[in-house]
Amino acid sequence: MKAKIVDGWPNGNKIRIHLSKTNAAQVNSLRRAILSDVPKMAITKVRFEQGVSQDNDGVVFESVNVLPDEVIAHRLAMIPVPTFLDEFEFPEDDVNNKDLPEEQWGSPLSQIIYHLSTRGPDAESDEEFKVVYAGDLNVLGETKLQISEDNSKIPITLLAKGQFLELYAYATKGRGRDHAKWCPAAAVTFQPRQKAILAKPKKAKALFDLNLTSKSGRKIDSKLFTNKECVDIDSVLDLERALHQVGYGTGREDAFDNAITLEDMDGEYIFSYESDGSLDPAEIFNQAAKELGNRFEKISSEIDMALA
Repeated sequence: MKAKIVDGWPNGNKIRIHLSKTNAAQVNSLRRAILSDVPKMAITKVRFEQGVSQDNDGVVFESVNVLPDEVIAHRLAMIPVPTFLDEFEFPEDDVNNKDLPEEQWGSPLSQIIYHLSTRGPDAESDEEFKVVYAGDLNVLGETKLQISEDNSKIPITLLAKGQFLELYAYATKGRGRDHAKWCPAAAVTFQPRQKAILAKPKKAKALFDLNLTSKSGRKIDSKLFTNKECVDIDSVLDLERALHQVGYGTGREDAFDNAITLEDMDGEYIFSYESDGSLDPAEIFNQAAKELGNRFEKISSEIDMALA
């Protein structure tokens, strides 16, 4: 298998990869590895501070909330935590956790701690509620582990006047097969790579005259083709979407008359997904390939031992 990032990607947290010399089974193995095997950090335990507190003016705040603690903990678990895989161990592999019961696990080698402390609006404020965001979490450690700016506006809960929320959240490394909070990517899909054939240039005007453009601003017209073929990956995918405007039920299908057709390219696939922001999109792919490689090496060694 050969893999190459398509020109112009990654685009933010989204990535598109061209895979060649492979088959659907191998590509699907990568898809499953990303969803189930690539590790990341996620909040797994939350300790809520209970009681009342006072500000400097003597105003009393109480640790009540519009959402149950369990719901807040679940929302915290799904916040993307910056992940540096080589710097943290799995909790079960942390030497500091050896011979300790699981409820006592926790050391800098395998755990990130976040603290959140905020209050609702002041009594004189015109606002009835204050939104608590993921960016209100403060890491107790290196600043690179702070929730990223892209994810800082993920809402957690609301606080009314007289309410406060204080908690400690503990993040550890895990895999998506154990819980969705450890899955580093979403919308992991693949499809055969295709090329577009301009079979009937005159009939194709039924599409080109619609003056369609792609999301990237690329115009859908005959300039996408060279010698009546288009093999550029992004352009073909744009054409595939545009063909829905002249397909069955549009009233243009007879005028278009299959003027542009799509043909699969043997052994080639387009692989795409979106990182949740905890890991770089390219790193997710490399980790998936590494996980598969380790698995096959283990299987191979076990077979050799069985046949020895």
